[in-house]
Amino acid sequence: MGSDVPDRPIDTSGSAFRSLAADLFEAACVAVVFALFVRTFLVQAFEVPTASMERTLLVGDRVLVNKFVFAPRGPGLLSRLLPYRSIRRGDVFVFKYPVDPERDFIKRAVALPGDTVAIRDKELFVNGTRQEEARVLHADGFVRGDDPLLPETYRRRDQLPETRLGPGSYFALGDNRDLSQDSRFWGPVPARNVKGRPLVVYWSLPPESERRPLGRRLLALVTETRWTRTFLAVR
Repeated sequence: MGSDVPDRPIDTSGSAFRSLAADLFEAACVAVVFALFVRTFLVQAFEVPTASMERTLLVGDRVLVNKFVFAPRGPGLLSRLLPYRSIRRGDVFVFKYPVDPERDFIKRAVALPGDTVAIRDKELFVNGTRQEEARVLHADGFVRGDDPLLPETYRRRDQLPETRLGPGSYFALGDNRDLSQDSRFWGPVPARNVKGRPLVVYWSLPPESERRPLGRRLLALVTETRWTRTFLAVR
């Protein structure tokens, strides 16, 4: 049966292929730029490497961190659209380790700029008031005394003289209080080191699963993932 539509010659020049490749390359560039923008300004994934925040966060928890919420509010459109706020007492936050800024730590802010903080026989006092800490774990029931004959680094775990925080400083402690390296030992966290607030555990896998041969690691993704922690809000 005839047709009124003229036949179109087949393009053998390769221009169609080059056009498709250019489109794919452009789409890939847009995706990379968008991913970098999100990672830099909005959300970033972090893995919890130590037990310092147990029971709140376990080793092997992967969390999504809101990077803009604690950032300084700027003059641009983005600043007017996004919900910025200051760190509140009790917030879990991610920050650059003051001693080595190449490393990221995750702890709980227990005292804010201008607060006084003290620890007496493991108990936390902020502005002279003893704090009820429902999420704190004391794995070691032994209380290290405040004996001046003992090394200060040893006493600091359970005893801390009253200290006032300066402007732009946050006192950070791990919830697993007896097994955490935190502000008791290396001082407050400067505001410039703050990176963001963890929102949710998006995946949780015991770290020993990653040290197995490839086949067993793939199997562990299904059999050892802690599914009950998926989408668990960080509080």
